[in-house]
Amino acid sequence: MTRVDATQTKPNQSSPTYLLFSPRRFVVTERAPAGEASKRDTERERERERERETEMGAECCYEVSQIAYIKLVLHALKHRSAAVNGLLLGRLRQDGGATATVEIADAVPLSHSQIGLLPALELALIQIEEHFEAQGLSVVGYYHANERHDDVELGNAAKKIGDHIFRYFPRAALDNKKLERLQPSKSREPAVQLYTRDSSKSWRQTGSDGSNQLTLKEPAANVVLLDYISSEKWQEIVDFDDHLDDISKDWLNPGLFN
Repeated sequence: MTRVDATQTKPNQSSPTYLLFSPRRFVVTERAPAGEASKRDTERERERERERETEMGAECCYEVSQIAYIKLVLHALKHRSAAVNGLLLGRLRQDGGATATVEIADAVPLSHSQIGLLPALELALIQIEEHFEAQGLSVVGYYHANERHDDVELGNAAKKIGDHIFRYFPRAALDNKKLERLQPSKSREPAVQLYTRDSSKSWRQTGSDGSNQLTLKEPAANVVLLDYISSEKWQEIVDFDDHLDDISKDWLNPGLFN
């Protein structure tokens, strides 16, 4: 997905981007008196245990908004010779049926130089969760792009972070996105390969049986994405690394879609 000729409307090369999704809300740890903290930890552990008991039998669909979709692609395009990663924000929608839908509403680009550092990831999880809490959104996933366009494997860094986030989000999925299959059409299908973690703790490709489907929320998302690529909007994307180098750069990218 990431290593394409951005001067062309139709991408001709790609590097895989892995998206890790989950319907579970990340719980921000807060300071509290010892008694309250102990009670809160117990309740939290019970909640996680209930989800672990049902995770393998529950079906889940994934819906990505145009904003989140375009942000993660542009982030990867900006740093063509480096691995990149970021977090996905959203919510879980359950309509009373057996299948739940994870709605991915936004994406926050994290890094293009500090990939795989779990302490930094933990800090980012807390800071981002606190910011988006007022909007009713929480961290529901992770995306990762390899540094080489011909590297189509699930890398160790992506697996390591995916397994780490799996501790917070028991029903997780990895999505291998390839822009080379993206065509200037009205298709709502993202160019992806979807992976979920099975009972043996391995990542396996899914979707051929109709389960764990990932779709684009807006029908014209691919068309808009190609327009952003052709106009080189990827040069405007800002991640946490950029913000740390220059605090005047906003990692929320408020002007990207103006």
